[in-house]
Amino acid sequence: MIISWNTTNACNLYCAHCYRDAGIRAEEELNTEQGKKLINEIAAAGFKIMIFSGGEPLMRPDIYELVAYAKSQGLRPVLGSNGTLITLEAAQQLKECGAAGIGISLDSADPEKHDRFRAQAGCWQAAVEGMRNCRRAGLPFQVHTTVLDWNYHEAEELTDLAVREGAVAHHFFFLVPTGRAVNIEEESLRAEQYEGLLQRIMEKQKQVDIELKPTCAPQFMRIARQMGVAVRFQRGCLAGTSYCIISPKGDVQPCAYLNIPLGNVKETSFVDIWQHSPVLKELRSLEYKGGCGTCGYKKICGGCRARAYFYHGDYMAEEPWCLYHGRKGY
Repeated sequence: MIISWNTTNACNLYCAHCYRDAGIRAEEELNTEQGKKLINEIAAAGFKIMIFSGGEPLMRPDIYELVAYAKSQGLRPVLGSNGTLITLEAAQQLKECGAAGIGISLDSADPEKHDRFRAQAGCWQAAVEGMRNCRRAGLPFQVHTTVLDWNYHEAEELTDLAVREGAVAHHFFFLVPTGRAVNIEEESLRAEQYEGLLQRIMEKQKQVDIELKPTCAPQFMRIARQMGVAVRFQRGCLAGTSYCIISPKGDVQPCAYLNIPLGNVKETSFVDIWQHSPVLKELRSLEYKGGCGTCGYKKICGGCRARAYFYHGDYMAEEPWCLYHGRKGY
C-alpha cells in the first residue's frame, strides 16, 4: 500500500500540468506536529510506502524531520520533486534522514521544451544536476515524465537518458486533466496514441534493466500480459484500493487526479476515513460501468477512475481512452 502527502502547495516552478495548481504556500497547511500525527495514522492503517510531494517538498523547512519520523514509524519514505533544489547537501541530508529514494521530473530530452513546459529557464539542467547529486550521495532516484502529444515520441530517448544518469526506474505519467492541466487537455493522448505508447514502453522494458512503469495508464497491465513482459505490479489503477493522497491542508482524496474530498485528517482520523469512506468502498467494489465492467482485465487494470470522472462525471464509468473495451477473458 502506498500513500502520497502533498506536504506543501509552495513551489519554485509553475508547471502547465500541475494537478495541485501549486505555487504559493496554502493557508492552514498541516504543521509539523499535525504531520507527525498523520504519519502515525498512516502507519496504523497498514501503509508501507509514503511519498512526500508538493508543490515542491524541499521548500518545506521541516521536510527532513518528517522523513526521518516516517522512517522511525516503519514506513518507507520517498519523495517526488522537480529536482531543481537537490543540491549535493540536500541529497546527502535526505539520505541521512532515511529517504529511500526520490522521483525527479524530466519531460523532454530537449532542455528548451522541458523549460518551457515548466515555465523556468534552466530547470532542465538543474533537474539533471539534481539527479547527479543524488547519485553522488548514494540516494536512489527515478525519472518521472509527464506524457503529452508533443513529447510521447521521446519516450525511449528519455529512458536511455535515465539509464545513462543512473536512475533505478523511469515512470511515465499519462496526463489526466485536473488542476492547471484542464487548460492543456487537448495535448493529452487519445486512444491510438495511448495504446501505441504503452506497447512501446513494454517493448523497451525488454531492452533495459531499470523498471519502466506507466502511471494513470492502467491498461499497461493488460498489454504487459499480452506481450509477455513480466512486471512486479498486481494492478493498474490503485485509486482508493491501495493508494490515496492527502492535500497540504489535510483533505484525503482517492488519487491525485480524482479530486473528491473524502474527509480532513484535522477533523477525522485518517484510519477512519480510509476504512469507512463510501467513495472508497465503491471504488473497491470494482463494479464499473460500460466496457470496464465487462472487461476480462478489470481486476488487474481497472481503467483510470480519474479520467472516467473528468470525461463522464462518474468515477465508476468506462475509461475513455482504451481500445479494448468490453472484451472478455484473456
